[in-house]
Amino acid sequence: MFLNLVLPLMSILLIRDVRGQMVQMDSSKSGFVGSQVELRCQFVNSNPPVKISQVTWQKLVNGTKQNVAIANPTLGVSVLTPFKDRVRFKNSAIRQRTPSLEDTTIVFNKLKLSDESTYICEYTTFPAGNRENMVNLTVYVRPMIQMSLSTPSIVAGSRDLKMTVATCISANGKPPSVITWETDLDGESNTQEIRNPDGTVTVRSDYLVIPSREIHQQLLTCVSTYNDEQFTDSVTLNIQYDPEVLVDGFDGNWYLNRENVQLTCLADANPPISLFQWRYLNGTMPSTAELRDDVLIFKGPVTYDISGTYICDATNSIGTGSASVEVIVTEFPSYSHEVSQEQQQAGAVIGGAVVCGTVLLAAITLLVVFFYRRKCTFKGNYSTKKQILGNGYGKAGSVPPHPSLPHSLTFSEESDEEKKLELYRGSSILGGRTQEFHNCHDSRMKTYCTGLIMDHERRECNEQTYFYEYGSEVEVSVDMVPQMDGSVISKEEWYV
Repeated sequence: MFLNLVLPLMSILLIRDVRGQMVQMDSSKSGFVGSQVELRCQFVNSNPPVKISQVTWQKLVNGTKQNVAIANPTLGVSVLTPFKDRVRFKNSAIRQRTPSLEDTTIVFNKLKLSDESTYICEYTTFPAGNRENMVNLTVYVRPMIQMSLSTPSIVAGSRDLKMTVATCISANGKPPSVITWETDLDGESNTQEIRNPDGTVTVRSDYLVIPSREIHQQLLTCVSTYNDEQFTDSVTLNIQYDPEVLVDGFDGNWYLNRENVQLTCLADANPPISLFQWRYLNGTMPSTAELRDDVLIFKGPVTYDISGTYICDATNSIGTGSASVEVIVTEFPSYSHEVSQEQQQAGAVIGGAVVCGTVLLAAITLLVVFFYRRKCTFKGNYSTKKQILGNGYGKAGSVPPHPSLPHSLTFSEESDEEKKLELYRGSSILGGRTQEFHNCHDSRMKTYCTGLIMDHERRECNEQTYFYEYGSEVEVSVDMVPQMDGSVISKEEWYV
């Protein structure tokens, strides 16, 4: 009865421990052709202890297992012929007399594309039996990038047809590359992939554009992207085209007796011009004309004989281009043509400076006139100079018929004029002057005052003096200035 209970329990424990024993490996590994890669294999949880009889590495080929390397504690280590020179066990203890086989990692050297496969690491143990695991090995191949022109020389066509001008190839890559183009040209690309028998892929991309003289010497760059790596290669387009010709030298001012005139044939061509020819449409070439390749020189002074139409023919291996010019000889020079570009520029600069100076001077003049007129603006009239010590009707600039007024006057106490001055004393600066009149006893002053009184009495009764006519003004004016002729001028008015 006891054995019936113990045996099932021991079986359960043994099965659980055996199931805990396992082979550890990476699920996948990768490497480039020619490189080195490690394939890890470890036996773990050897509890209870088991006896490892043998470890075998195998390659799975089309569903069939092919031995690669074997480690046996009694017989030693064996690596099969196809891998003998490139595969070894990493742990040196495996090769000892009493080897430890718990770590049987192998190392692949000089990796080949044919090494790509699934590899199995199998442990043979007692009493647990066989334990195994597997790893997928992927081998990459860096491609060879090559770029070239479709032909060494591309001839520009007369028709607007696109043609292949350059080709970029990413050969024998694994995985395949992605090709793009960098250029300012208005073209298009045509890309195709070719799968090779060994599993690599060749990518070919052609660039098509309309060949013309405008794209000659343009840069064309191929960019090949492979596994986050970029490879670039560039070419410069060599487009051949026929000559484009222009005749230079006639400035429209060829006049009689002018010296040192010539015509030059300018040509844009690829390949370069091999032959220049000059023709004269009006008959035989003038005797004074001398041909020097692309230059037609006229010796001596200009005459009417060289008038006419001249044609230059420029030839290269692609074709011939022509251009013409009509030479007209005048009797007198046209001075407008003789002004050089530097002189015209200098004239423009001088003219601009003159205009700017004139505008600046006008602005300054206007400012001066404005401030001067503001300062000198006449705000009164010519009658602002009023007689207050004269006859009361005096106008500006009038001279009284009496002797000139001294600096100080003295009036008698009974004088009406003194009373008039008393009215003015409290409200104007004449108060001080009046005080001086009282302090002066000069006989001449008295004579003058007597004359004033008599002159006043001779006037009609309806006539009023300044003090009566402008009495209120005198009383409120505190900025009056007396003059030598007896008049006063207000400080608030400008006297002209």
